Order: sequence, then structure tokens, then C-alpha cells
Amino acid sequence: MGRGNQTVVTEFILAGFSNFPELQIPLFLVFSLMYLVTLLGNVIIITTIRLNRSLHIPMYFFLSILSFSEICYSLDIIPNMLANLLRETNTISFIGCATQMCLFLGLAGANCMLLAVMGYDRYVCICKPLRYPILMNQRLCTKLVACSVSLAFIFSISETMVIFSLPFCGPNRVKHFFCDLSPLLELACGRNYIGEMVVFILCALVVICSFLFILLSYILIANTVLKIPTTAGKRKAFSTCASHLIVVVVHFGCAGIIYLGPKSSYMLDEATFISVSYTMVTPLLNPLVYSLRNKDVQIALKKSLSKISCTQKM
Repeated sequence: MGRGNQTVVTEFILAGFSNFPELQIPLFLVFSLMYLVTLLGNVIIITTIRLNRSLHIPMYFFLSILSFSEICYSLDIIPNMLANLLRETNTISFIGCATQMCLFLGLAGANCMLLAVMGYDRYVCICKPLRYPILMNQRLCTKLVACSVSLAFIFSISETMVIFSLPFCGPNRVKHFFCDLSPLLELACGRNYIGEMVVFILCALVVICSFLFILLSYILIANTVLKIPTTAGKRKAFSTCASHLIVVVVHFGCAGIIYLGPKSSYMLDEATFISVSYTMVTPLLNPLVYSLRNKDVQIALKKSLSKISCTQKM
């Protein structure tokens, strides 16, 4: 489609793992297995929490929402990436690219905010145990989730509108396996520094503010736990936060490297493999950490499996 002497881009080519043609089939097999484990693990977490009344408390309510968000997050990127590993031409329409970016940024932002809400839940549980059932009631928990998701998608829609309002009239090869911010900014014909600053500020607001809120929660938690007289009591209090802390470190570590690091040059090889960590490893890590380190989930999972086993025998 022409406009004067310029060609308006109507579709993008996702470079993906094209620099490693000999690895595409092995990567397809490995990523497919990781994806199936991710889906299965998060579905098991959601089902186990829903079926066991002992897990009907705010901490596991937030965990089930996080698991559902991780499933949607994976569905937005990984199926198309797997298909592209088997194709010769990996194209995505202009609208499809914008939709993928909007969903990715919205779900990633929602995950950041949900982790912050989970940090607040741990703070109330440990620092205000007597008031915990009153403060963290079902109505408030639902509002916190709704606000987190709504705010995340307001930011993601704003960022996507800024990016796709730029003129794309030249190269259309995206140096990535999905439509992400930095590689698309490199393809814009004219640099909009104000727009880029707006995108960076919105990303920073979501990532940094969520992380600082979690950090404040854990400073208050540590202050309370250190006042517990017994070592066993301190260990028990910290153990309730261990799973959440592991997920927080991995999630925000990856997000910080990608979105808050220097933007000097977007290198395909480096960015592609770093991005695998937050698009595949993080969603996979969530169910593994909470199932392997959380005794309540382990007990509930064993009960659910025993019920299924008994039903099959009857």
C-alpha cells in the first residue's frame, strides 16, 4: 500500500529464532514440553484451590488468579511462536501485532500488580494476624484483583496506542519472536522521543512501583518477624513468604533487565534468549514453586489425587 514515495506497513515478519535454523526443531520440542507443563501446572493449581475448602483464603485466591493470568499470558505468545518455528515465513498482521502487544503488556502488568497485592496480603497476615480475616475479606480481595487488572490494561492500551500511532513505512522485520516494545520502536520511520518517554515512564511505573510496594511490605514483615522470640516462630513466619519471594525475584529480575535496562541497540540473539525467561520460564516457575515449596498446596493436591483414585476404583 503506497502513500507518496513511502510504503505503509500492513504486516510484520517475526525474525524469532531464524538465526538458529539448525535449532528450530529441537527448540520446538523443548518449548512445546515446557508449554504443556506450564498449562497443566497452572490448571492443577487453580483446580486444587477451587476444590479444597482449606485453601479458600486470600493467599490462595490471589494465587489462583495469578495462575489464570499466567495461562492467558502464555496463550498470547507461545502458540504462535511454536507455529513459527515450523514455518518458513513468519508473518503477523498489523492489527494482530498490536493486539498481541496490548495483551502481553496488560497481562505482564497485571502479574506485577498481583504479586504486589500478594505481598500486601503476606504483610497483613504476619503483621496484623488478629485483624487479618476482617481486613482481607472476600470483597476487598476481589476489588484488589479488579483494580490491578484494570489499571494494567489502561497502561497497556496507552502504550500500544503510542507505539502504533508511529509511522511504519520501511522495514517490517521484527527482531523478536513476538511483538514487543523495543524491536517495534526500531522499525518506526520517525523517532517520537516524547512517545518513547511516555512508554518508558508507564513501564517504569508498573514495574518499579509494584516492586517498591513489595519491598516495603517485606521490610515491615522482616521488622515484625525479627521481634518473634523463638527461632521456630521466625522460621515459620518466613516460610510462608518463601514461594512468593522466589517468584518475585525471577519475575521482576527479568522485567528489569528487558524494560529498564539501557536501550543502546536491540540485539536479536541476546534479546531472544533473555525473552524466553520471562515468556516461558516465569509462567512455568509459578506452579512449580508453589507446589514444591508450599505444604498446604501439597496436602490439598494429595487429597485431590486420592479422591480421584478412589472414584476411579469404584
